[in-house]
Amino acid sequence: MFNHLKKISRALRVPSIEDRESHYLNGAVDRIDLEHRQRQIDRGLFRRTF
Repeated sequence: MFNHLKKISRALRVPSIEDRESHYLNGAVDRIDLEHRQRQIDRGLFRRTF
């Protein structure tokens, strides 16, 4: 029963900012793209407050 609850809680969990940044960086296709993505993150792409 607890395994089912763990699976449900993981499925409903909102990814953290670090998880989103890591996933975004892992999608880079080459070094230039990776550097561009790193600059975007450094400028606050995922850390904007509204």
